[in-house]
Amino acid sequence: MEEPILAVQELTKTYTMGERSLTVLHAATFALAAGETCAIVGPSGSGKSTLLGLCAGLDLPTSGKVHCAGVEWAALTEERRARVRGAKLGFVFQSFQLIPTLTALENVMVPLELLGQGAQPERALELLGHVGLQERASHYPQQLSGGEQQRVALARAFIHRPAILFADEPTGNLDTDTGARVIDLLFELNAEHRTTLVLVTHDADLAGRTQRRIQLRAGRIEG
Repeated sequence: MEEPILAVQELTKTYTMGERSLTVLHAATFALAAGETCAIVGPSGSGKSTLLGLCAGLDLPTSGKVHCAGVEWAALTEERRARVRGAKLGFVFQSFQLIPTLTALENVMVPLELLGQGAQPERALELLGHVGLQERASHYPQQLSGGEQQRVALARAFIHRPAILFADEPTGNLDTDTGARVIDLLFELNAEHRTTLVLVTHDADLAGRTQRRIQLRAGRIEG
């Protein structure tokens, strides 16, 4: 049987503030197969973004383990975790996080530059074309609408063919129609690249498009 691309075991996260402690995630356990799509849903404050960050190695748990894309995060140094994230993971956040001094094309190529693979403008242009922005390749982020910026961020997330894409409220800063277009593109690119997709969302319609749904309430997985 094929190993899961993401395996979470008894994952707990507790924050300590002086003499007080707050546990925001309690013993979460689940696994995803390669190519699977999954939505993490729940009310505000239920631990969704905390769980996503732990799965992606952006933070480490208080207890429990995460095996992601062939590695266990806690067994690696922060430098090594950063290298694995850069090589194997893609990210799309609510805030677009484009570099303002780079053009759309240059922003898309950033992951390749960080991996030492050099600029690949033809592939970047192809991805910008897929999201309908090839003619805007030379524009800077401030010259683009919010929806256009998020579409650039989508192209950037797929440029290095990640094994897993993590998306945290990817339509949170967009109007309904623009958000729907971005989500259509997200699923199109995901299917084309056969990437595992893990997304945090409040949007029930968006969650309904994924194969799996992980429901969180007060830091615990329900069901």
